[in-house]
Amino acid sequence: MTDRGQITPAAGAAAVARPRALARAGRVVREALRGTRQDYTEGPIGHALVLLAVPMVLETVLESLFAVVDIFFVAHLGADAIATVGLTESMMSLIYAVAIGLGIGAAAIVARRIGEHDPARASHAGAQAILLGILVSLPISILGLTVAPGLLRVLGASPEVQRTGAGYTRVLLGGNVAVLLLFLVNAVFRGAGDATIAMRSLWIASGCNMILGPLFIFGVGPFPRLGVTGAAVGTTIGRSIGVLYQMRRLARRDGRLAIRRADLVPDVRSFASLIRLSGSGVLQILIGTASWLALIRVLATFGSIVLAGYTIGIRVIVFALLPSWGLSNAAATMVGQSLGARKPDRAERSVWMAAFYNVWVLGAMGIVFVILAPSIIGLFTPDPLIRPWGVGCLRIVSAGFVFYAFGMVVSNAFNGAGDTWTPTVLNLVCFWLLEVPLAWVLSRRTPLGPNGVFAAIAVAFSTLAVASALVFRRGRWKARVV
Repeated sequence: MTDRGQITPAAGAAAVARPRALARAGRVVREALRGTRQDYTEGPIGHALVLLAVPMVLETVLESLFAVVDIFFVAHLGADAIATVGLTESMMSLIYAVAIGLGIGAAAIVARRIGEHDPARASHAGAQAILLGILVSLPISILGLTVAPGLLRVLGASPEVQRTGAGYTRVLLGGNVAVLLLFLVNAVFRGAGDATIAMRSLWIASGCNMILGPLFIFGVGPFPRLGVTGAAVGTTIGRSIGVLYQMRRLARRDGRLAIRRADLVPDVRSFASLIRLSGSGVLQILIGTASWLALIRVLATFGSIVLAGYTIGIRVIVFALLPSWGLSNAAATMVGQSLGARKPDRAERSVWMAAFYNVWVLGAMGIVFVILAPSIIGLFTPDPLIRPWGVGCLRIVSAGFVFYAFGMVVSNAFNGAGDTWTPTVLNLVCFWLLEVPLAWVLSRRTPLGPNGVFAAIAVAFSTLAVASALVFRRGRWKARVV
């Protein structure tokens, strides 16, 4: 403004530009939520990332919200129920690892075929991934249904937790096909660029979970009171509904992927390609998730109180991390499709841009968690014995969020390129050669106690981020053939 209170031309232009920028942002978000057709190998990279990332972020937001809501209701049942969820989730993490690992290979192949403008072969790859997922889930179901209490005992559960939690563990492991297919098929949709469909399917599943969970836990109305087992029943039913929606979308002929009956005939060559990529992808995720089992085993020696605090803290952290995976998945799709279109430079620029966005988002969340940890944990439990451990977990782990944000995007970019071995080796070094030994030493040989485990988590993930960035800059992933 001038000294007479008049608006200068520059100030006037800025005042007009701001509403226009907001309007453009609103249009892009609406376009992303509608799921309009878009060639992600062309046009501005930022625009393409937003179109992919918005539904991917919203997809994971509701999933992470469900995780928080679920533990909120279970927390009302006491420390043993919370410990049951924590121990079973550590086993379920292996199933998530298989689902995500299979999804890595399937998404990489589908993205390449879409980038090559070959939707028929992309649909065929997606169908073969579904068949492979079903075959993998069957032995896990049999194991879970028959030896659930024994699995809890192996992880160090007390006799009371084994008695209370056997039903919860049996239902979740027995119905693992719903979990596996929900995440696997969503990876296929994301690889094809159909992020909106993936978002809707997980929203449907998570919405049903949040409604059914408390109904079965507390026995509301005609629903039986099942206690902690009711949380597993609600989850399994909700995710099964999400899978039914996915199958309905794949059967239509108006999407990027349209599976035909011929695609559902087992194809040995397609299986071999999927296993080649997904095998190392599963190993990559298993290395990371199995390290969580090792950490759980260390924490279990400190009792159910510590384990309950850790479970609540990690659930809150997942609430922050899962949306960030949305951005990293968007970068992976951009990498796969850009390489399929023979545009490696576009693939690399996409990764650095997505990493920059993620650092800002997750860094801000980390600051909030460090400052407000006591209030946040207090929302989930009034127990003065559990709360300090939840606060310690939340504060210590979230202190490294800026590193995690960068590492998630770069590590997932390797997977999008079909280079699944590089992050596998990095996970092995950072989690098993660094994190697990460090957690044991800090918790058992220093005054930190259980907080030493939380510190080891922060150190390992920060190291992984730095190592991933250094390897990514070398550029060998650009030559990967899928």
